[in-house]
Amino acid sequence: MTDPDFVIPIREPEQTGLDDTVLPFAVKALDVRGRIVRLGAAVDTILASHDYPAPVAKLLGEAIVLTIMLGSSLKFEGRFILQTQSDGPVRMLVVDFASPGRVRACARYDAARVAAAIAAGEAAPGKLLGHGHLAMTIDQGPEMSRYQGLVALSGGDLEQAAHEYFARSEQIPTRLRLAVAEEFRVGQNGARRHWRAGGILLQFLPSSIERARQADLDPGDAPPGTTPHVVPVDEAWIEGRTLIDTVDDLELLDPDLSSERLAYRLFHERGVRVFRTAPITAQCSCSRRSVENMLRSFSQADRDDMVEDGQITVTCEFCSSTYIFAPSEVAAPPSAAT
Repeated sequence: MTDPDFVIPIREPEQTGLDDTVLPFAVKALDVRGRIVRLGAAVDTILASHDYPAPVAKLLGEAIVLTIMLGSSLKFEGRFILQTQSDGPVRMLVVDFASPGRVRACARYDAARVAAAIAAGEAAPGKLLGHGHLAMTIDQGPEMSRYQGLVALSGGDLEQAAHEYFARSEQIPTRLRLAVAEEFRVGQNGARRHWRAGGILLQFLPSSIERARQADLDPGDAPPGTTPHVVPVDEAWIEGRTLIDTVDDLELLDPDLSSERLAYRLFHERGVRVFRTAPITAQCSCSRRSVENMLRSFSQADRDDMVEDGQITVTCEFCSSTYIFAPSEVAAPPSAAT
């Protein structure tokens, strides 16, 4: 006899979409699990706090979605940090996700090179990133070792880099889509642009070891003529990834299309199970106290060099908050100075 407490309810998907959420889902018939990210105010708050050129803002928005998509899978209190370093016009992207759902982000870029790329029509994400590396770091706290995975950036976009990371580092068949765009709204103060972002990730996680086998990676130093190792792609994964490839940007960004409705649209023939959504907020960890402590950690000579017009001014690179101190406020205590 079935225990009624363990009966999975079958219902119609929610019609109303919820921004700033992550929706986990699973399709048992295909042995796949995934997450759908929908961002409104959270991504707009981060991007609007900086005067980034639109292509830079769009690229950082994609990095935010990717970080939330991966960081929201953490089963412990910790941080997931995505960072790029490259030779492109956008030198660095940093996204810091603190579980269960706080995110902050910033970008460093060469304004002249970005402007030139825009003028030449070469402001695609891959062109802006250039060549370098993408690092993904899991920080479980001061008493635990950090885990870091690296993947090369070789002129492709963040989707390509993420697929390469999962193929080489995690060896989990993965498909994902990222979308970021501006939405124009007319309010009491006139028209204003708002950023929206979304993404979907799907992973093939069969319980059978045989079905989970993957082809060996390129051996690199194998003798010429060596036959590559080939493993037939599982039909369930072919179906799952093919469905994800049909998702377009509008479906990921449309506020009138709920995440549940999108999951149902893709997988209703196979049966899709959704789990509780997790909220996402844009929240920086900076504070006047933390900045004060940081300034006190510098030498007196370094603090003296920071003084301009009789005060020390510090602007948070993540949220653009500005903190102003009199030099006496951040002087080292007598015990530390001796």
